[in-house]
Amino acid sequence: MAIYKVTVATGDMAEAGTNNTISITLVGSQGESRQTTISSLFLPGQEKRLSVDCKQDLGPIVLIRLHKWRIFLEDAWFCKDVRVTAPDGSLYRFPCYQWLEGVTTVEVREGSGKKLVDDELQILKEHRRRELAARQEAYRWKNYAQGWPRCLNVGSILELDSNIQFSCVRATNFTGFLILQGASHFLSGFLLRCTSWDSLDEMRTIFSRTQGRDIGGCLVCP
Repeated sequence: MAIYKVTVATGDMAEAGTNNTISITLVGSQGESRQTTISSLFLPGQEKRLSVDCKQDLGPIVLIRLHKWRIFLEDAWFCKDVRVTAPDGSLYRFPCYQWLEGVTTVEVREGSGKKLVDDELQILKEHRRRELAARQEAYRWKNYAQGWPRCLNVGSILELDSNIQFSCVRATNFTGFLILQGASHFLSGFLLRCTSWDSLDEMRTIFSRTQGRDIGGCLVCP
C-alpha cells in the first residue's frame, strides 16, 4: 500500500470557491490512482488536505486529473495549485491557476518546465497534443479589415472561456483608472477646452497635476 498526501489550494479572489464536488486522480509513470473525492465545499483561499491510497507505488507523479461535477446548480471553481507528497517524501507541484466550469476534467502537468523533447512517456505526449488542439480551437483568428492585424474570431469577449477573458480584478482596476484619469482631465479643463493650446508647455500643465514625483524610487503625490 502506497499513501500519497495531497494538498489542493483554492484561489483567494472573490467567488473562487465552489459547492460542487471535486475529485482527483494521480497519474504516475507506473500507473494511476483511483478517482478520490476531495470535497464538495471549497472556500476562497482555503487549502484541502487528503490522503490517496494506492495498491502500489505509482512512480514519479507526472500529471493529475481534477474532476468537477454538480448535482444541481453550477458553481465555477478556481484552482490555484495542487501539491503531492509521495511515500518516499518527494514533493510534486502542479500549478493550475484556472477556472473549472461545468462538468469537466482538467489535466495538469507537474510544474518542472519540461520541453517537448523531454516527454518520454506516451501519456505526456498525448496530453501535449490535446492541449495544443484545445488552444488552436480557443484562439481562432479572422481578418477584421484589409490591411489590419488579425483579431480573435469572436463577436464578444463574453464568448471566450473564463480563463482567456481579462480577469475581473484587472478589468475593475483598469476601469477605475480610466474613470480617475477622466475626472482629473475634466477638472483640469482638458475635456471642455474649446480653443487651441498656445504651447506645448501649456499642455504639460494639464498632466502635471495627476502625475507623482519619483523621489528615491518612491512615488509621491504632489
